[in-house]
Amino acid sequence: MIFLLETNPFIQAFLDSDLLGKSIFGALIALSIVSWTILIHKIWITKRVKEHSFTFRKSFIEQKHNPLEIRHTGKSNPECPNAFFIIYEILKNKTCEVLNKNQKVAHQENKGEDAAYLCSSDVALLDASGQTAISSLTKYLEKNLYILSTVVTLAPFLGLLGTVWGILTAFSGMKNEAAGMSNQMVLGGLSLALTSTVLGLVDAIPALIGYNYLKNVIYEFDAEMGRFANDVLSSLELHYRKVD
Repeated sequence: MIFLLETNPFIQAFLDSDLLGKSIFGALIALSIVSWTILIHKIWITKRVKEHSFTFRKSFIEQKHNPLEIRHTGKSNPECPNAFFIIYEILKNKTCEVLNKNQKVAHQENKGEDAAYLCSSDVALLDASGQTAISSLTKYLEKNLYILSTVVTLAPFLGLLGTVWGILTAFSGMKNEAAGMSNQMVLGGLSLALTSTVLGLVDAIPALIGYNYLKNVIYEFDAEMGRFANDVLSSLELHYRKVD
């Protein structure tokens, strides 16, 4: 095990580098840990959110004949919210609020008729509430994704910094009069230059792939949330829209 560690080019380059070289290595390793942690965590969250949401959509389709009394026994938690259920609850509560308001206005005007209906402006209000909920959920799913895009940009530059510093160290070693020390400095500088470049690319490539993957998944799920909100609005309109 010790032999493998000693012959590992990255570990050997780290041991042979100076303080700045070690700092660059540490920063690249830290970026890798952060990006992988966020990437795995966000993939897990989006997967769970989609599973909970699609389960509720099945319940809604089965009970949509009475859109204000959908029953759902699925479990959820604040970290992995049931997006479709949240959208439904917001539209449901807003619909009940509007219907109650319409009934009070009708009683005050002594119309003597059942005012449990939705007019065109009420439907537009519900649609705006649904879009606001979708926007908030999308923002939650995209939280901390900027760190991945930062890693994509920053890691290659850190690797380039290590490359330039390693070459400068190598040239400095060539000018040293002591041949033994010169060889060590040259080899250490070249090793730092090459390994830091590799580490920068190893950090940036997975972060780029993960960022694009998550953005695409969230974009598609945002469209799914929009379609579900339209389904809920359509059911509410069919049951409570006032015939002109």
